[in-house]
Amino acid sequence: MGDENPIRTFGDYSKPSQERYRNTIELFEGSNVVPLRSDTIRLVQNGCSFYGLRSEDPNQHLKDFLKLVDPLDLDVTNWERRRLHLFQFSLRGQASNWLERLPVGSIST
Repeated sequence: MGDENPIRTFGDYSKPSQERYRNTIELFEGSNVVPLRSDTIRLVQNGCSFYGLRSEDPNQHLKDFLKLVDPLDLDVTNWERRRLHLFQFSLRGQASNWLERLPVGSIST
């Protein structure tokens, strides 16, 4: 019989874990998976942040997001996948909290 509670060291407790990580945006399988560059993420975060405030227009945020992301030379074959991947970085505050509370995989297109 295997040990149900294996002995763990302090180092085991400090290792990163993805047990509690939830991704509400489900990226469909694509043939060309290119990792996001940190400067691209920062551009989205600084160029079109949406906080979910009453004074903000979500439709305008989507227009601004597409205006910012579409001209980027990202060397990908599937723009929808890239947009989905980048969109989460444009949300801040209440909007980011809303996204994190959605069921896992609830956004796919």
